[in-house]
Amino acid sequence: MTRTEPDTTLDAFYQVLERRRDVRAEFTGEPVEDAVLRRVLGAAHSAPSVGLSQPWDFVVVSDTDTRSEFRRHVLDEREVFAESLNAERKGAFSRIKIEGILDSSLGIVVTYDPQRGAPAVLGRHAIADAGLYSVCLAIQNLWLAATAENLGVGWVSFYREEFLAELVDLPEGVRPVAWLCLGPVRELADAPDLERHGWRERRPLDQAVHWERYGG
Repeated sequence: MTRTEPDTTLDAFYQVLERRRDVRAEFTGEPVEDAVLRRVLGAAHSAPSVGLSQPWDFVVVSDTDTRSEFRRHVLDEREVFAESLNAERKGAFSRIKIEGILDSSLGIVVTYDPQRGAPAVLGRHAIADAGLYSVCLAIQNLWLAATAENLGVGWVSFYREEFLAELVDLPEGVRPVAWLCLGPVRELADAPDLERHGWRERRPLDQAVHWERYGG
C-alpha cells in the first residue's frame, strides 16, 4: 500500500536507521540510566532466533579494571593488524580510532551458546551458523534501540575470542560475538568513521541489489 500522507512513526523509524553509527570518539562517559539499559537489553532479547533458541546472553561490564585489561589487549591486536598493512594503508589506519572502551559508560559482551535448545534446534539442521545469525539480529536490535534512546554503540572487533571468554568467565563452548561500547554521546556523526577517514566508501544500493540471479 502506497502512503498518501506522512506517517510520523514510520519516518521516525527510518531516521533511527540512518542515524545509527559505530561510535568511537563521541562518548561522554555519563552513566546510562538503569531503566534505559533495561529497555535496550529488552530490545535485544526480543530479536528473532532460529527455533526460538535465543542463544544469546549479555554480560554488562562496568568495572574499570576489566575494561582497561580488555583495552590493552585490543591495542595489542591493533598493532598486529597494522603490521600487516602496506605503508599507505598503515598511514591511513593510524588516524582511525578503533575503540571507546574506557570513554563509553560500559561494555556489553554479547555471547552465543550453540547448545541453547540443542540438540533439536528447529531450522538449524542444514545451516549450522543460523544460531550465530540470530545473535547478530539481537545485536542489531540493541543498536537501533540505543540509537533511538540517543545512546551510541561501538562494536569492538580487535580481540581474540579466547582472551575475552576468559576475561568475563564464559562457560566452555560459549563464544563472545561482540564487545559493544555503550553510552551517551556528544553527537552521532553524519557519516561512518571509515568513510570520513577515507578508508572505504559505501556502495550504492543499486550495486548490491540483484534480480532473480546474482548479477541479474
